[in-house]
Amino acid sequence: MRGAEPESAEVDRLPGWVTLLRAPNPGPMTLDGTNTWILRAPGAADATVIDPGPLDEGHLRRIAGHGPIGCILITHGHHDHVEGAGRLSELLGGTPVRAGSPVHCLGGEPFDPSESLDGNGLKIRVVDTPGHTSDSVSFLVECGDDRAMFTGDTILGRGTTVVAQPDGDLGAYLGSLELLSTYPKVLMLPGHGPVRADTADRARFYLEHRRERLAQVTAAMAAGADTPAAVVDVVYPDLDPALRFAAEWSAAAQLDYLRRRQDAP
Repeated sequence: MRGAEPESAEVDRLPGWVTLLRAPNPGPMTLDGTNTWILRAPGAADATVIDPGPLDEGHLRRIAGHGPIGCILITHGHHDHVEGAGRLSELLGGTPVRAGSPVHCLGGEPFDPSESLDGNGLKIRVVDTPGHTSDSVSFLVECGDDRAMFTGDTILGRGTTVVAQPDGDLGAYLGSLELLSTYPKVLMLPGHGPVRADTADRARFYLEHRRERLAQVTAAMAAGADTPAAVVDVVYPDLDPALRFAAEWSAAAQLDYLRRRQDAP
């Protein structure tokens, strides 16, 4: 929901220990589809899956074909990332599913903040990045000298993500972007869109965009816009009608954030 943005930081070639399988669910909110990531350390028997995606039998069987798989990890609980987890676990004979929320766990416990996970030869650390949803996490993965951050929907490879109430929180989201901006020169592999070369650079781009948008919403409020629909009319005048619902979600979160700041002592 942003105009032109720099494309020079896109990355075409993945590290040898990473495989991308894109789910067949393209759309305005999912871009080209959900990115399912399969990680396998050199010489390791078991792989790790991040975000199996929707309940699409063909996609899930393609993932299972990369077995054996030791663990299924979830960045957050939106259906286009987690809906297929139970079926994939079944196809794999009961592989555990772990997530930030117990609702989405199967045969495993919810993540602890900054927990280190057994990645079958990979070092995987949970990075707590709430805001897009309350249970959103990212994964910092190390393989030899390689470091990569799997960001789910907290940062996308193209466009910007939606923070929607009641589960999304803009204040928490801005804090998560600040945290991710401390990972310079770390490859960023998102839940949707292309891979980016620098997590910190992409996080700073997002922060700049959010601050610009908050300034626009503040001006709209001063001019009398006091509902999400009114804010969208002022701030997004050329919006594609198919995306208006998402813009109103974002506007509601922005209004809530700004009003809470105004009311703070």
